[in-house]
Amino acid sequence: MSTQSHFDRSRLEMVSPADCLRLLGSVPLGRLVYTSGGLPAVRLVNFVLDDDTVVLSTASGDKLRAAERGDVVAFEADDVDLERHVGWTVTAIGHLSVVPAEEIEVFRHSLPLHSWLPVDAPYLLRLGIESVDGRRLLPWAQRPESRSSFRR
Repeated sequence: MSTQSHFDRSRLEMVSPADCLRLLGSVPLGRLVYTSGGLPAVRLVNFVLDDDTVVLSTASGDKLRAAERGDVVAFEADDVDLERHVGWTVTAIGHLSVVPAEEIEVFRHSLPLHSWLPVDAPYLLRLGIESVDGRRLLPWAQRPESRSSFRR
């Protein structure tokens, strides 16, 4: 049985939810997109994927407050090879929450989560992925032909 690729209007390959999770688990850095003071904020974060949950560490601040409120946030990770002009991007959406104190030791011992910055009393946050979407930029030879040219 062969699997057929599906492409969006810009000729990017649409990635299945299972492959999106696999790709997310293959990189250590992503971007958390949340609301801070009524405005969008984007922060680069270290993370690990635990099944279908993004886990990250943070200090007190805006990310922690967003998790305490249970805000809906977006999380994006990607990998791009600029020389070969290929790569992928995955966006996950869900509610951000604080990992309860009784679960912290389980996460700390089972997940290889490392922070760029030393944090004296870090909090663990988790994003339960409720929807996930991904696109992959393939080499030109593997993309469907375009029937249109640039619009003027």
